[in-house]
Amino acid sequence: MGGASRWWLHQALESLNHSLQDKLNIFQGDPLTILTTLIEETSASSIVWNRCYEPWRIARDSKIKTALKDQGIEVDSYNGSLLWEPWQVLKKDQTPYKVFTPYYRRGCLSKTPPRKPLGIPGNIRSQAVSQSALTLDKLQLLPSIPWDTEMRARWDISETAAQDRLDEFVIDELEDYREGRNFPNKANVSRLSAYLHFGQISTNTAWHRASDAAALIDNESSIDTFLSELGWREFSHYLLYHFPQLPSDNLQQRFNIFPWAENTDADLRAWQQGRTGYPLVDAGMRELYTTGYMHNRVRMVVGSFLVKNLLIHWHRGEEWFWDCLVDADLAANSASWQWIAGCGADAAPFFRIFNPVTQSEKFDKQGDYIRRYVPELADMPAKYIHAPWLAPAEVLAAAGVEVGANYPAPVVDIKESRERALAAFALTKNIT
Repeated sequence: MGGASRWWLHQALESLNHSLQDKLNIFQGDPLTILTTLIEETSASSIVWNRCYEPWRIARDSKIKTALKDQGIEVDSYNGSLLWEPWQVLKKDQTPYKVFTPYYRRGCLSKTPPRKPLGIPGNIRSQAVSQSALTLDKLQLLPSIPWDTEMRARWDISETAAQDRLDEFVIDELEDYREGRNFPNKANVSRLSAYLHFGQISTNTAWHRASDAAALIDNESSIDTFLSELGWREFSHYLLYHFPQLPSDNLQQRFNIFPWAENTDADLRAWQQGRTGYPLVDAGMRELYTTGYMHNRVRMVVGSFLVKNLLIHWHRGEEWFWDCLVDADLAANSASWQWIAGCGADAAPFFRIFNPVTQSEKFDKQGDYIRRYVPELADMPAKYIHAPWLAPAEVLAAAGVEVGANYPAPVVDIKESRERALAAFALTKNIT
């Protein structure tokens, strides 16, 4: 797990333990050995768990299930994290979908609707903490240096907080979700992704809570859009299940010859640190590092900038997001980076290259998002904050900005880098 995910997991387990009156048992080691020992200690006759869909976890759990059944233990696994099982949604020829819209509209929505989740059990009988159990601190999930200061202030990590956040979103923000979700300075995104990933709220709960809001919301298109975003989450897990090479291999093999740039360490470091000279990109990358989160519109912009303007392999972006995101998810991270690079299922067309200046002017017109995360530009007028290198000298002086000194000059020319990217993509066009 990446650093931000480990940090979130520590807080989530701490909260879970508190809700169980300090009876959470934590073990570390070979899972089959641990489970066999627990069966002996508790005289358990059955074991149940919720399924995971990462390839290595499927292999691990299948092995455990077989071994325990051979011991005479009843074993059952359940879907606790997806709306539909990946093997339930197939085309008429029984092959998996590779395009989202038919997958979701024709495939998912034609199936049995997502189940309604049960409430919290009124009485949970807990086994006493085992003598072989570890304390949470023994897992050493927290950072050794305090880079998590802003994250601690930003997030309330508990099941109660997840429910409260969903209620707040549905009541106050869902109405304007369809359009408002594009603006990084607006509060019209759910910010539920980490809670969903760590199981602190279920996708089914989010689905039904939003669906039930239809009677209270005039803009039904916002509800449909939010449900389809949950569908995109499903699609990512669906792709990972059917194409387990998703995290490492281009789904479109013609991209195997794509001429990625070499000697990119300096550009990659500038991107990671939010020092590219493009304010929207820099704001997004700094939001990511300090809060463990980035607005979805900005994720697309910074991703496009890395793989298309800088021609840096999508693996490098995926690795950085994996370490920095509190909602880092193997399926979503891999599918999204392949999408933005143009090499995945239902990928963005190769010629779709987000211009960070025009995106900034359109979706952060007054520069409020930029000012929040790039304080060097806080005093720049809105007219010039999106491309400070184009501002007159007197405007820069008045704002206390010196391009190339206290704020970097652009690491690459947008127009030239776009043409270079199009030429690179053209090499893959005629390969099947």
